[in-house]
Amino acid sequence: MARRPLTNPRKQASQERSRATVDALIEATARILVREGFDKASTNRIAEEAGVSVGSLYQYYPSKEALVAAVIDRHNEGALTLVRGVLAEVAAQPIEIAVRKVVAAAIDAHRIDPKLHRVLTEQIPRTGRLDNVEALNREAYALFRTYLEGRRDELRALDLELAVFVCVTSIEALTHTAVLHHSEGLTDEAAETLVDEATRLVVRYLLP
Repeated sequence: MARRPLTNPRKQASQERSRATVDALIEATARILVREGFDKASTNRIAEEAGVSVGSLYQYYPSKEALVAAVIDRHNEGALTLVRGVLAEVAAQPIEIAVRKVVAAAIDAHRIDPKLHRVLTEQIPRTGRLDNVEALNREAYALFRTYLEGRRDELRALDLELAVFVCVTSIEALTHTAVLHHSEGLTDEAAETLVDEATRLVVRYLLP
């Protein structure tokens, strides 16, 4: 039985120079994944792309799977940071305005690098990062739930937990599918129309 590859870093970068090395390795991994795919990626190719020695790579990461996991973690944390910022910004705003901004942020997050996002989605099971992704999803759910709790008197009678699930899942599914699988046709105008329609869908579900 094949041994499962190690996917956690060997150590964390603490010095500025070591952080620069780690950043170069993660960025090189992302470029190779988009350009050549997971199967053609290797630690030698990644080190070469990053401009560092293989020995330096192995100081921080035990395998290419660990590097891909690092790319997934950074990519997802960036998306969640965007969502956190938007929900903090709309905390006191009406539901229609808040939902519109959340939908727009979800589209923006998926459009940061759709080709990379598509590759990383395929690699999540291989790198053992499903738990991490689920933890990020739980935070997104919690943030949206906190917002809805603050507007409870405006909502129709509904189960709040179910409402959060329906809203967040709908927004994620719509934006994920539109950006990753129909990116060629998703012009700025089409994206704005998608924001309008998704906002209408969620707002009409929430309000009396």
